[in-house]
Amino acid sequence: MVPFVLQIFGAVGLISYLSFKNGQKAVNNLAEQLIDRSSDVVNEHLNSYLSVPQKLGQINASAIRQGLLDVRDGEATGKYFWEQMQAYDLTFIGIGLVTGEGFGAIRYDGKTVTIDDWKSQLPDSARTYATNDQGDRLSVVGRYSYNHFTESWYTAPLKAGKPTWAKVYVWNSPYGPYLAASAGRPIYNSQNQLLGVVDADIHLLKLSDFLRSLDISKSGQVFIVERDGNLIANAGTEKPFRNSNNEVQRLQAINSPNSTIQTIAKYIQSFNGFQSINQDTDFQVEVQGERYFVDVRPWQDQYGLDWLVVTGVPENTFMAQINANTRTTIVLCFGALTVASVLGVFTSRWIARPILRLNRASEAMAAGDLEQAVEVSNIQELNTLSRSFNHMAGRLRELFTALEHGKEELEDRVEERTAELKNTLAELQRTQAQVVQSEKMSSLGQLVAGVAHEINNPVNFIHGNLTHVQDYTEDLLEFIQLYQQGYPHPTPEIQTAAEEMDLEFLQADLPKMLASMKLGTDRIRQIILSLRNFSRMDEAEFKAVDIHEGIDSTLLILQHRIKARSDRPEVEVVKDYAQLPLVECYAGQLNQVFMNILVNSLDAMDEKHAKCTDQEMKDNPNRIAIRTSMMEAEWVEVAIADNGVGIAQAVQRRIFDPFFTTKALGKGTGMGMSISYQIITEKHNGKLECSSTPGEGTEFRIRIPLYAIDIHKKI
Repeated sequence: MVPFVLQIFGAVGLISYLSFKNGQKAVNNLAEQLIDRSSDVVNEHLNSYLSVPQKLGQINASAIRQGLLDVRDGEATGKYFWEQMQAYDLTFIGIGLVTGEGFGAIRYDGKTVTIDDWKSQLPDSARTYATNDQGDRLSVVGRYSYNHFTESWYTAPLKAGKPTWAKVYVWNSPYGPYLAASAGRPIYNSQNQLLGVVDADIHLLKLSDFLRSLDISKSGQVFIVERDGNLIANAGTEKPFRNSNNEVQRLQAINSPNSTIQTIAKYIQSFNGFQSINQDTDFQVEVQGERYFVDVRPWQDQYGLDWLVVTGVPENTFMAQINANTRTTIVLCFGALTVASVLGVFTSRWIARPILRLNRASEAMAAGDLEQAVEVSNIQELNTLSRSFNHMAGRLRELFTALEHGKEELEDRVEERTAELKNTLAELQRTQAQVVQSEKMSSLGQLVAGVAHEINNPVNFIHGNLTHVQDYTEDLLEFIQLYQQGYPHPTPEIQTAAEEMDLEFLQADLPKMLASMKLGTDRIRQIILSLRNFSRMDEAEFKAVDIHEGIDSTLLILQHRIKARSDRPEVEVVKDYAQLPLVECYAGQLNQVFMNILVNSLDAMDEKHAKCTDQEMKDNPNRIAIRTSMMEAEWVEVAIADNGVGIAQAVQRRIFDPFFTTKALGKGTGMGMSISYQIITEKHNGKLECSSTPGEGTEFRIRIPLYAIDIHKKI
């Protein structure tokens, strides 16, 4: 038992280690891709959101140059800006003239649009007018002093001589402070004479609202910072400025009240500061004992903005499920190890008990006690040896009886007979040792092969689908993020992306794949239950089920063998399902029968492919036909037919015998069809029949009662 236990323990440890390492590697790749995609989404939003003020300024400057907008008519120009404010989510649209006059539309409270105009004479030079629904001025609602010659939105474009952004500012309005950026450009008349500056301000706090809408993780952070370290926006609830003694001040990222933003900002500043980052930079940093994946990406536009987009996601977001799955795998593997070890001990004792009886009888006979008889064993080989031993013991007793009646006649043959007896005993002991070794290796080999075969299928199936699940999930995330930008009306970019990724197929296929992976993990737990069911240790779980679901689930597990491979074409599966009611049965055991029959069919077609030419395969491609039907209103029949190599008549008579197999050594235990036969006939009181024509194919027919009461009546 020691080598057996050590092999299983080594396999369990290797599987657990490889599962954890593969999961960790997948997590690192997924984290980098998720962060990169999140950064791309933020960059695209910045390009879209911050392009509006500059485009609007270009439109207004062009209208003024072409004479479509007369800046001398302040009332008409103010109403024109008021109309634009209804269409664009901006805080201010206005114009400052070289004469000192100016006018524009503004949202003081973030909702209501008013019209302001001002004169060059100070003080009390500006007026704020309430408007009606058509943008007409109603009454003065405010007076203040204003001189745009000192404002950066006016001076910066004149100094640059081209469209540009003024310095980001915080305005403490009567309705609360907010962060804004001004996009201004010089304006000229048709004679190319400078008239002033047209300006459009945009609300930057709405960038924080957008960052909070990104579904990265519960504890992840995305924030935008200027090159001097001042915060622009962040995904948290904290404002990028602070109020101190009624004075509003910009907030540095390293002084943010958010510990995650503060730690990441300090780490960036530690290697040459924010100014040194000129390309996409990835690194990992520890925040309050937890490791974060961080991506820093520069964002710039042609009008002078130069910001950094920083994305940080905790490692635990990705590793939590991986660690849980690893623990579950370890527990299941150790459970399998324990049960396999117990069964191994039980099997060894079951084999050794009759051998020990035979050994004691042999020793007693060698000591001179010829009155020995060995009980018959349940093991065929040992039973044959016991009968031979009993026959030999009887013959020895007859010889010694005859020897007593004819000592004179047998004296000359005593020495010869004694030597013959010694040789017989020696041969018996050698035969006994060979049987013990052969039986041990046969039983242990079958047990290890069965457990390894059952565990290997679901584990390989899960591993083979992980990559597809990851790709589908990433595509769906990308599509959702693109959809958020264009909501409520899809943009051409979203429509193109949906067509390229075949979204409809992805949405239909992903749930099926996840369901099949869960079926694979459930199969691991049912491995030991299958052994118990075979020995009738578990009579529970009798329920009404849709057997079509069981057939489809089994086909899904075997998809890797059904689909085309490099060495053979795809196996065509033809389903002819009748409309059946729910069938009362042991669903798990019935699925095991489907699995065994379908695997044998696939093996038969692989053997056929090895013997046929390519033209013969084209004329008669691989096919499995599955048909269900009702029989006499109380029975259900499932027929599974293939066009493989078929089964010879001599083999058909033994196909349901235990341990009988035609497969090569190491590829079959001979128990699959025997267990299937027992499940159908004894567990369900049904029938399992096989008909086959060599060279044409094989058909298995399963018949079981529709209701449990039918079973009880027949029993």
